[in-house]
Amino acid sequence: MSARRSVSLTVGIVLVGLVVVAAVVSLIWLPYSLYDTSGGRLTPPGGAHWLGTDTLGRDLATQLLIGARIALATGLGAVLVGGVLGTAVGLAAAFARPWLDDTLSAVLDIVIAFPTLLVAMLLVAARGASLGTAIIAIGLVMTAVVARLVRILARRVLRQEYVTASRTSGTSWARVVTEHVLPNIWPTLAVNLALQFGLAVLAEASLSYLGLGAPPPNASWGRMLQDAQQTAFEAPAGVLAPGLALVALVIGANLLADGLRDVADPTRRGRRATRGAAPSLPAGTTVGGDGVGTVAPVATTPDDTDRRLG
Repeated sequence: MSARRSVSLTVGIVLVGLVVVAAVVSLIWLPYSLYDTSGGRLTPPGGAHWLGTDTLGRDLATQLLIGARIALATGLGAVLVGGVLGTAVGLAAAFARPWLDDTLSAVLDIVIAFPTLLVAMLLVAARGASLGTAIIAIGLVMTAVVARLVRILARRVLRQEYVTASRTSGTSWARVVTEHVLPNIWPTLAVNLALQFGLAVLAEASLSYLGLGAPPPNASWGRMLQDAQQTAFEAPAGVLAPGLALVALVIGANLLADGLRDVADPTRRGRRATRGAAPSLPAGTTVGGDGVGTVAPVATTPDDTDRRLG
C-alpha cells in the first residue's frame, strides 16, 4: 500500500473513531440534560456551555454528543438491514433461473430508481416519523444496491472451474455459498458497505432536516441544522458544530472505505506502486468494474466472453 493510501486509511480511522468516542461518552455522561433549558437563549460558547445554547436554551454540546450516537446507530442499522437483505436477494438472483433472475434484476432497478427520501416519506405515512422508520427506509434502498453487487460478484465466482468441480463432486449449494462464494466476495462487499454507511448517515441527516427522522427531543445533527438555520449569523456555532461533525464522519467513512479497498484488492496496490503503470496480472485474469465504484480481480473461463451478466 502506498504511503498516501496508508495516510488516507489512518485519517479515516481517526475521524470515525472520534465520532465513536463521542457516541460512547454520550451513553455514560452528558454536560446537561436534553430537557434542560436553563442556559438562556443563544448563549455564546463559554465555560458553562462549550458550544453555546440554541433558541430554547438547550446545551449544544449535549445535542452534538447525542447526535453522534444517532448518526452511528442509523449508519450501522441501515448497513445491517441492507447488508443482510441485499446479500440474501443477490445470492438468490445469482442462483436463480434466467427468468427469475431477470425479474429480480428489474425489481432491484426499480427500487434503486426511487429516491431515499421518497421511500422514507411513504414509510412515514404508514408508520409515523421515527428513527426506526428512517433506518428501515434507508436500509431498504441500500438493499437493492447491495443485492446488485452481490449478484454480479456471486455469478463471477460460480463461473469458476473450481466451483464446477466442487459441484461435480457432490458438494451442496449451501456449502458452495459458505465455502466459495461468500469468502470470495466479502472483501469487495465490505468496502461497499463502508461507502454505504457514509451515504446512510447523510440520508438520515437529510430526513431529520425535513422532520422525517428521530422526533424531538432527539438531537439528530440534521435536526440541529434545521433548528439553527434561522439564527446562523447570530449564533454560528449552532450550524458549524453539527455541520462539521457530519462532514467529518462522512469523509472519514469514505477514506476508510478507500483504504479498505486497497487492502482488499492487491491489483490496486500494484497500480498505486507503479504510478499508473499497468499491473502485472496472472495469466487468465482480467480486471473489471463492479458497477458501484469498486474494482475486483476476476479469473475468467474461456467462454466468459460469450456469457454476459444481466
